[in-house]
Amino acid sequence: MGRLFSYRFTWLVLLGLLLSTLAERVPGGQLALAPLLALTVPLWLALTAVVALFWALRKRRIALLPLAALALAWPQVQRGLPLHFGQLSVNKYLLSSSSQQVTSNNQLPVGTNQPPAANRQKPAISNQEPAIQTLRLLSANVRIFNVYAHLRRADPAAPARFMAWLAASPADVLCLQEFYQEPAGSAADGNLFRVADKLGVEAGRQVFVSKSLTNSIGAEFGLAIFSRLPIVGRGEIAFGRLSQNHAMWVDVAGPGPHDTVRVFNAHLQSMSLDEKDIVTAGSSRAGLERKGRGLLGRFVRGAAARAWQADTLLAHIARSPYPVLLAGDLNDLPYSYAYNALAGPLQNAWATVGCGPGNTYHGRLPPLLRIDQQFAGPRWRVLACRIYEEIPYSDHFPVEGLYQLK
Repeated sequence: MGRLFSYRFTWLVLLGLLLSTLAERVPGGQLALAPLLALTVPLWLALTAVVALFWALRKRRIALLPLAALALAWPQVQRGLPLHFGQLSVNKYLLSSSSQQVTSNNQLPVGTNQPPAANRQKPAISNQEPAIQTLRLLSANVRIFNVYAHLRRADPAAPARFMAWLAASPADVLCLQEFYQEPAGSAADGNLFRVADKLGVEAGRQVFVSKSLTNSIGAEFGLAIFSRLPIVGRGEIAFGRLSQNHAMWVDVAGPGPHDTVRVFNAHLQSMSLDEKDIVTAGSSRAGLERKGRGLLGRFVRGAAARAWQADTLLAHIARSPYPVLLAGDLNDLPYSYAYNALAGPLQNAWATVGCGPGNTYHGRLPPLLRIDQQFAGPRWRVLACRIYEEIPYSDHFPVEGLYQLK
């Protein structure tokens, strides 16, 4: 009887793994259960490993089934828990604030550290090794720079500190979500929130702000891209209507005549899940009954919105005439339709070279939420990716990637 139960449990686990991975391919708008089932992929992966070990210790041939399932599902493991141990020191070195260039012998200096194209001399190029352009991309959800008092209560200097850190970044391109800036002279704070100046002209960058809202004092909310490389094209992608959740893109020109690349900056539909409600629902049965239904409904509606937003974004990416990089706040985990759709034609930076879960959420919930992502098209090689967990000025940690054109 015990052995029969073990066999049945093994088949149940394998079925759960299959159905949950298939659920990642189903838009939430088509089947409400799909995004919830997709979130269980890590559970089924863990159970598959357990049953594989269980049968292997007993030297049963059935152990080959869960082992084969794990081998086939290894991309799913790497998606949520990449294990590139050898990259740990490489990521920190290549993306340290003090590193001035990529030093391997077939790479040119990062664009950040090169002089303007008009003044730049042609580098010496051997016949054996082509010139290869690299680009350093930093993305962050800046939470409107904590403009409201309750957001910066713990650290009143947080806005200025965050802006100073971003201004000093050696990244070639900054992609910011939940951006905020005020017009000159709009407040008696020494123009603290004149952000486009601080991160733009004063820091040697060109600016494109995609406004979703302008309030009564002229302050602007939306998305923004700052580039040390010349911006030669730009555009916006409204998901139905231009709201806080939309996307934008810029074409930036590198040092060579064929080095133009397109960088997308996206902020997909927020989950709208209040931390206090989640804590309440998870603390007791009464709390679950009181808050659970509302949380479930908001999650399902958000997943449906993110699914078609990701499809819309992919359609724009497919039409790009240039190599593509995508950064932003997906508001979704690696086990979701939105992530899965983007990971099809694109490489996820953290999954490619990262190590560990790569938490990007800075809040009260368990630190295993990677909802901020960077993706690269097939013409790029991902050299490094880093999550700045030491930068605590928002409810998201900044993410930085280093990319090399093949």
